[in-house]
Amino acid sequence: MKTKTFDLIGISTATICLIHCLLFPLLIVIPLGISHNPYIDLGFALIGLLAVYSVQKNHAIDKKVKWILWSSIALVFLSVFLDLFFHIHSVLIYIGALGLISGHILNYRNHKRN
Repeated sequence: MKTKTFDLIGISTATICLIHCLLFPLLIVIPLGISHNPYIDLGFALIGLLAVYSVQKNHAIDKKVKWILWSSIALVFLSVFLDLFFHIHSVLIYIGALGLISGHILNYRNHKRN
């Protein structure tokens, strides 16, 4: 697959993850019988890891973008592991998702210029 495709996958996954993380707490307040499953967050994180790895492996990307992507995916995984093992819901997942969206958009724009 082309790097642009992985950027689009990364943008889409991180955006869906961010929407999930922002709206899910609101759904828990409504008595629908829904509970939080951290394995869904882990699934988003694994797809994001695949996108970040594939983007940086297949193309020489800007060091700033590479740093943004890897630090953002690290924040997402840290937040997911805190939730899985200690049941701590951290705001790091929001920061990481925003960083992933930003990093993939920057990388995608760099491809359009070249």
